[in-house]
Amino acid sequence: MTRTTDELIQAAQQRDPRAVARLISLVEDRHASAAAVLASLFPRTGSAYVIGLTGAPGSGKSTLTDLLIRHVRSLGEEVGVLAVDPSSPFTGGAILGDRIRMQDHVGDPGVYIRSMGSRGHLGGVAEATPKAIMILDAIGFPFVFVETVGMGQAEVEIVESADTTIVVVNPGWGDSVQANKAGLLEIGDVFIVNKADRDGVAEAVRDLEQMLDLGGHRDWRPPVLTTIATTGEGIGAVWEAIFEHRACLQSTGRLEQIRSARLRQELRRAVVGELLGRAEGTAEDDRV
Repeated sequence: MTRTTDELIQAAQQRDPRAVARLISLVEDRHASAAAVLASLFPRTGSAYVIGLTGAPGSGKSTLTDLLIRHVRSLGEEVGVLAVDPSSPFTGGAILGDRIRMQDHVGDPGVYIRSMGSRGHLGGVAEATPKAIMILDAIGFPFVFVETVGMGQAEVEIVESADTTIVVVNPGWGDSVQANKAGLLEIGDVFIVNKADRDGVAEAVRDLEQMLDLGGHRDWRPPVLTTIATTGEGIGAVWEAIFEHRACLQSTGRLEQIRSARLRQELRRAVVGELLGRAEGTAEDDRV
């Protein structure tokens, strides 16, 4: 029997994974009931802390995300995860491999993992990612992780959705020109040099520190940390840095500003989307 949106929301709050999946699918597919779902959930949002993980393909984002999930669960907290995978430009399909790499958490009611195809949307996230974050926030997940596609230079849109953005690089990741071209220095709140058991770690840390020093004064100086995702080394320090950044945002009033700007951006997107839909409908109307 098909459940109503109210029944889906109630079931999702009880951590029914099928209900959560259905709610996200409604907004992802632009279903007719999507607007009603979001309108019903919006008053319950504003509590979740959103953490974005971005960086080049192969940098170890998925393994780090998996370790952070474990760390959050060890603290007794629940977490929702959105892993964005690239979609084929020909078929529109996506492998959704990030979810496969996090299979150890299947069956844990305190963890919800959703893979989302980018569907051609640029910026490293899917078009529906902000709405999916809203759903996970509204149903009560205190932390939401968003792992981006891994497209490199264009992958900066995550900063519009995350409270704290983590940039993951590897030893030998490239020179300062490439780093600035990617825009990663501007969006990163925490930098991680992963695979720190390889050669070139000290050089990568030094380069990042120097480039951050040249970037001018900030209320928050992004730390540069090292991790070995395969062993879990350094994950505790990463979590501490996330909380230190959160405290800084709260003490300076930046967290409220960031979230207000996010709401304005979402409103702008909703208006543009509605106008585009009407324009397309008019263009396809044979009577016009």
